[in-house]
Amino acid sequence: MKIFNTLSGKKEIFEPIEDNKIRMYVCGMTVYDDTHIGHARTFLSFDLIVRYLRSIDYEVQYIRNITDVDDKIIARSEELNITPSELTKDCINSMHDDFQALGMISPDAEPRATENIDSIISLITKLIDKGHAYVSESDVYFSTESFEEYGKLSKRKLEDMLSGARIDIDLDKKNPADFVLWKKDTEGLKWDSPWGPGRPGWHIECSAMSMDALGETFDIHGGGSDLKFPHHENEIAQSECVTGKEFAKVWMHTGSLKIDEQKMSKSLKNFITIKEALNDNSPEVLRFFLISSHYRSPLNYSDEGLKEAKNSLDRLYNSLQDLSYETDEHIPSEYSEKFHDAMQDDFNSPSAISVLFEMVKQINILKKKDQLTHANALASELISLSNILGILSENPEEYFTSGINLSNEDIEQAIERRNKARQEKDFELSDKIRDDLLKEGIILEDKGTKTIWKKS
Repeated sequence: MKIFNTLSGKKEIFEPIEDNKIRMYVCGMTVYDDTHIGHARTFLSFDLIVRYLRSIDYEVQYIRNITDVDDKIIARSEELNITPSELTKDCINSMHDDFQALGMISPDAEPRATENIDSIISLITKLIDKGHAYVSESDVYFSTESFEEYGKLSKRKLEDMLSGARIDIDLDKKNPADFVLWKKDTEGLKWDSPWGPGRPGWHIECSAMSMDALGETFDIHGGGSDLKFPHHENEIAQSECVTGKEFAKVWMHTGSLKIDEQKMSKSLKNFITIKEALNDNSPEVLRFFLISSHYRSPLNYSDEGLKEAKNSLDRLYNSLQDLSYETDEHIPSEYSEKFHDAMQDDFNSPSAISVLFEMVKQINILKKKDQLTHANALASELISLSNILGILSENPEEYFTSGINLSNEDIEQAIERRNKARQEKDFELSDKIRDDLLKEGIILEDKGTKTIWKKS
């Protein structure tokens, strides 16, 4: 299996530190507002990756943290006139609802920054003792010059970053690129520390939580591409300065998401929360859309793209209609091998999904030839592979009838009345029944003497 490693800038053959065990940390949410579709894109990507790794018998320890102390949290809680803990509790519950709606598996642990203050203080103390951090009159800072490899993830040189860089001048810093480990503050969220009351910086939180959960070196560290610099760069620097060891073997980053080719922004009024997206799309359609592009590729969110996703998902479910998947027959198939080849090439979900549609084409051919035994076996394989991606988990009949007010019996009776009208050459009544069903979201297809229906 090959995975693109941001650190090396190329695909590498993946070998876990321990046989069949993978320790994986993904930077989670800073909880001060609703989750949006950019979050959905990132966390669905890693959900897909964990699902696949487990499907090929890896024991994956999946950690996704929660940042519940941050300047944005404090500002938002003051704006709403509630406590920071009330705000974060509400946002965490809302986040879990959104992620569950999209069919995401829960991480094995979800550490919170506020629950790891002692570990954070211990890590900062070690950095100071080793000469990699210093205490100023205002805050505690990490010394970027003390880490010779600073910039190795983002491929930036420290001197280039400083030359003409837009870094605010802070007289307490020894170097403009140095970053806060502990923010001294007597207001808002604060904890006692050897350097006075205050709260941790964002970067040190993830180093402490990830190493507490997974050890000083683990297999995979992931997050959105926007975290590559400075967040992940700073995590590497402070972590490796403490341990003297490689922090994470593989760094994975998801591509950016745009709305109708524009960056998502509240000022542009194109900011879409997951809840808003689910008002207009089923969870499975939204999931299918977001995993249909490669996790590293930029993705454009649009009505047209969502419509295409809906049509594609309909094609998958359509192929399963009138089939039974309870079969013990095993027909040697090249499809599974092609599917896994795609997924083992840096989790290439678009190529894997294209294999599913090759299977749909073959299933439909078998159905037309009335070779239902073979069609059933292939349909069972299609469902099994699709489930790895978190799709095709509904019963086809329920999928096509969800949101329809008519019962299956009502629809069948209407079809019988229409067929009778056609036999009697009462085409006006026949067309009216068809049009009435269409208004209810039902499409009829005449195949010889048989009429089938599906949801529009």
